[in-house]
Amino acid sequence: MEETLLVVNCGSSSLKLALFDGEHRKLASALAERINQKDAFARISGDQETITLPHHASHEQALRVLVSAFRERQLMTSSLSAIGHRVVHGGENFRQSVRIDDGVISAIEKCSELAPLHNPVNLSGIHATCKLFPHTPQIAVFDTAFHQTLPRHAFMYAVPSVWYQDWSVRRYGFHGISHGFIACEAARVLEKPLEATSVISAHLGNGCSITAIRDGASADTSMGMTPMEGLVMGTRSGDIDPGLFDYLQGKGVNAEELHQALNRKSGLLGLSGETNDMRSLCKLAESGHDSSRIAIDVFCFRLARYIGAMMASLKELDALVFTGGIGENSDLVRETTLSHLSLLGFEVSTERNRTHGRSSQHRINSDGSRFPVLVIPTNEELVIAREASRLASPA
Repeated sequence: MEETLLVVNCGSSSLKLALFDGEHRKLASALAERINQKDAFARISGDQETITLPHHASHEQALRVLVSAFRERQLMTSSLSAIGHRVVHGGENFRQSVRIDDGVISAIEKCSELAPLHNPVNLSGIHATCKLFPHTPQIAVFDTAFHQTLPRHAFMYAVPSVWYQDWSVRRYGFHGISHGFIACEAARVLEKPLEATSVISAHLGNGCSITAIRDGASADTSMGMTPMEGLVMGTRSGDIDPGLFDYLQGKGVNAEELHQALNRKSGLLGLSGETNDMRSLCKLAESGHDSSRIAIDVFCFRLARYIGAMMASLKELDALVFTGGIGENSDLVRETTLSHLSLLGFEVSTERNRTHGRSSQHRINSDGSRFPVLVIPTNEELVIAREASRLASPA
């Protein structure tokens, strides 16, 4: 029977599905939005029709509707051989992908304390597919697993050590599925063995993180115990002074208000006062909107600072790699960021950068640049499909 793999990625108000064949070629994808809201809807890629979901549709209801839609359109014509789930936080329990059983579900639930915005909805997807496909192997692929190679000096915070011992307070890092994929792709492009490849990977989307990859393994990363730390993001602040908490408390801002502000109202949205979408910000800045220009400048400067910082974890640098929706598509962000790094020898080619490296084997650096600079599209769904296929196969 032909192998078909389903990849499930649950967000707080969204559900992404992707179907792959046994050769890991994508057959179809779908996106449900506004989950648990009255106007939930979904679309299948390549189909202009909007699929109406039940009012306040749960992840399980959206999943059932989309699976039926796949079958009606003859996109899912055979039984599933495996289902792969993106799980954001695996704590220190998971260094690699695993087959899901009751023990794994329990461990993911325990990690929900570390990722209250992510793990519970990831579990919603797991529970839903277990009901729909009770006999199909289910695989958990963790965003934190790639970063379990971080050395202690990189993951420990300078806080009372009992916080780590008793409460697991440490840097975990995220976007590991993407950073791991980029490490492999960069090694392929550079024609080097993975275990001899060292790159800085900048994953820039609505969420942003940067990772120093030394000899194929994560050696440092910008996100911390939660996905809030590090770079400026779409609606997240990234690094801030912890003293801000006391200051704002004195202004009457409570913990929940602060949490919402730093997660959902900060970053590019907070700086610009307009939008968290980089494409829109670039257009606004070009038209003279000063706050949008400031948002872009802060975003790029913070990124440049982190690129410099990541070099402390490497003995050599084979390439700086941009990926993610912004990293792959914004020549302005890449050029502005690299303009801060001339002291380190980075130089960008305007022409190569304008074409996003597509006409120059991923390279956007000038011939005189000290280090290669690459643009490589990420593919987290493909990684999850490969892992699901690998772990579902008999030993």
